[in-house]
Amino acid sequence: MSAVVLGHLSDLHLDGGAAARDRVEAAVAHLARMAAGFTAVLVTGDVSDRGAAEDYETAGALLSSLPVPVLLVPGNHDDRAAFASGLLGRDGHVPGAPVDQVVVAGAVRFVLLDSTVPGEPWGRLAPESLALLAEAASTADGLPTVVAFHHPPVALGIPEIDAIRLRDADELASVVRAHERIVAVLCGHAHTAAAATFAGRPLRVAPGVRSTAALPGEPSVGAMVPGAPPAAAVHVLRDGDLVTHVRAFSGFPS
Repeated sequence: MSAVVLGHLSDLHLDGGAAARDRVEAAVAHLARMAAGFTAVLVTGDVSDRGAAEDYETAGALLSSLPVPVLLVPGNHDDRAAFASGLLGRDGHVPGAPVDQVVVAGAVRFVLLDSTVPGEPWGRLAPESLALLAEAASTADGLPTVVAFHHPPVALGIPEIDAIRLRDADELASVVRAHERIVAVLCGHAHTAAAATFAGRPLRVAPGVRSTAALPGEPSVGAMVPGAPPAAAVHVLRDGDLVTHVRAFSGFPS
């Protein structure tokens, strides 16, 4: 397959304030300048810090500058109904139902899953979400499949993040192992770029736009690195191999 290039943002945490908006605007503007070579831009959750409709309106306005498809999944700070209505144009969201999607962009099928558990910071994939992934990865057209959701399915070595990662990840692992067309797993939530392997596939965690989580022993204010700039990832997928680049944008206060 020809190379698929994917911009990846996560954890925007828009909250009605200028600081968060400015950071998102800078990250989006940088990706927009690169987007002629992109297949899509993925946003892996926590678009809003508080689940407010106005935050999704702001996000939609900023992301509309990207000249490629924008793929979105909710995070634990997002409100499912407001997210679905404000960003996906889905009104009348069924309470309790995950906000899942399957989107084909370029020559790749993206399975965008809702790993949120309303009211909880940790995540879990519902049985219907796992079934959707299995069905999509079995489609007869043979397209490679990338699965994306919010919560990392492995421990990253950051205690505060590991305590609220994806639970019951072995159920997801069984689906991934059973379908060779699943070529990568992408997520966010951790506010730090990370690379690992999950169920034999490359796993990539996007850095945070709003803030950056401190590694153990790193100087921090609370759990975050003071003064860390917004950042984004760019993934290049070719013939099942995944290469990831990370870019940070300086000049922003914490």
